[in-house]
Amino acid sequence: MEYFTTMSAAPRRASGCIIVGVYARGKLGVAAADVDAACGGTISKLIKQGDIATDVGKCTVLSTLSGVRAQRVAVVGLGAVGKFGVSHYRQAIRSAIRGISGSKAQDVVNYLTLEDVEGKNAYYLARYCVETIGTALYSFDEMKSTGKKASPRIKKIGLAIASRSDAARSASGSRHAHAIVTGMSLCRDLGNLPANVCTPSYLARTAQRMASQHKNIETKVLNETEMKRLKMGSLLSVTAGTSQPAKLIVMQYKGDGREPPVVLVGKGVTFDSGGISLKPGPAMDEMKFDMCGAASVIGTMAVVATLKLPINLTVVVPAVENMPGNHATRPGDVVTSMSGKTIEILNTDAEGRLILCDALTYARRFKPALMIDVATLTGACVIALGHFRTAVMSNSDEIANSITAAGIAADDRSWHMPMADEYAHQLKSNFADFANVGGREGGAITAACFLGKFTEGVEWAHLDIAGTAWHSGSRKGATGRPIPMLTELLLSRAAALP
Repeated sequence: MEYFTTMSAAPRRASGCIIVGVYARGKLGVAAADVDAACGGTISKLIKQGDIATDVGKCTVLSTLSGVRAQRVAVVGLGAVGKFGVSHYRQAIRSAIRGISGSKAQDVVNYLTLEDVEGKNAYYLARYCVETIGTALYSFDEMKSTGKKASPRIKKIGLAIASRSDAARSASGSRHAHAIVTGMSLCRDLGNLPANVCTPSYLARTAQRMASQHKNIETKVLNETEMKRLKMGSLLSVTAGTSQPAKLIVMQYKGDGREPPVVLVGKGVTFDSGGISLKPGPAMDEMKFDMCGAASVIGTMAVVATLKLPINLTVVVPAVENMPGNHATRPGDVVTSMSGKTIEILNTDAEGRLILCDALTYARRFKPALMIDVATLTGACVIALGHFRTAVMSNSDEIANSITAAGIAADDRSWHMPMADEYAHQLKSNFADFANVGGREGGAITAACFLGKFTEGVEWAHLDIAGTAWHSGSRKGATGRPIPMLTELLLSRAAALP
């Protein structure tokens, strides 16, 4: 995909399609007013006739307007004046792309970047636009009999700017967004693949392939024998019931030799049956998405390597499959983690924390400046926050606040949830140092408290993406979240934001 900026007035821009907006009560957006004047008031007339809706997300595509060089004009509703926010901006762009998806337009110029969107500057308007279009154009057809990924018809995206001083910011936003879309597409591809294809070994090969594609990435993959030597009894207890060998994937990007790295640890359960604590049948197919934490940190690594950010980043992925079998771990079993702490496994379906705790212990060797784990960890998080926000829990309010601020800036929102000793007490065990579950109450928080036992002395945050990593129903598929939020955080730490 090619991106460019333009200061051409909308009527004079030769293009397959231009996108302009109209507000409630017939108020025309900046570019819509120019187009309306050039075509003799056609847009205003159509609004009065009720042929153009001004509700947010409504789109009317007009062809060959007199006085306008573009072949098509996508007129999108922007809603009430003064209330056009980032979510409305994205919704308007999505509706425009849907509106022209059946046409032969190969280049699109977005003039909504001239509108006031919550005071956002040219960088963020460009970034949101390119991300939104890239996400909208994504498709997953690899497992269909055609066997080919559909190539989007749109090849060029133009971004209107009001002044030359906005050009550099807009170009930077487009470049960052293109890398984010690439990382999100990789994440979504991995998540959408079925579990009989995307195994722990497949994830490992993907990471190794990335190292061959990016000279600034080094990848190492540890096998089960090496994990046994490291005494990762907690991680290996999860993989005991399957024939698929577990992998510990370690990826390192070194963009700044002086600084300690940020370490991202991603849960990589390529299929979660629940083990002996078997899940119910309905929607169990969606447990192929239980590796979306791993996919998101691998995708974030792709973003950072593509942008060549001046930062050090390490990614650690414990990749396993959780299945019942003759050798599967049983409820009541006690295992010893790499840290030496013993764990009573009361529920084998609370397996994510069992692989993450050993991965977090392993990751400590990199002496991280910050360690973040990303996991589809608990159904309790979905009950608490629904499918809209990622849960953030941390041993540092400052870190949690920086992550939530990054989510707001990236329009990939999260919510800071508490951690405290009273929740951790629920993990008490009569037979081991602690149990792997603490009851139904505060389940997302007790899961974080479990992980916190392995991160003492390290600045650490836990992201529970169980509600945000994938869609169900007719839109079923991986979302690529929280890559935008993680990228925003890393861009900020690398001082790479304009």
